[in-house]
Amino acid sequence: MNKDQVKGVGEQVKGKVNETVGKVTGNTSQELKGDVQQGVGKAQKAWGDAKEDAKDNARKPH
Repeated sequence: MNKDQVKGVGEQVKGKVNETVGKVTGNTSQELKGDVQQGVGKAQKAWGDAKEDAKDNARKPH
């Protein structure tokens, strides 16, 4: 697991927390912030996944 994957998952978790707190408190701004954070986290994790796949494919004998 590379740093982009770890940071992406971390951002998703923070986003879920913000979204949940926003829903519970009725704070739509915080809820929206959480949604955005989750999206950013998913994108960063996907980038990390792609980097790992490329690295793995480069190591395979052709």
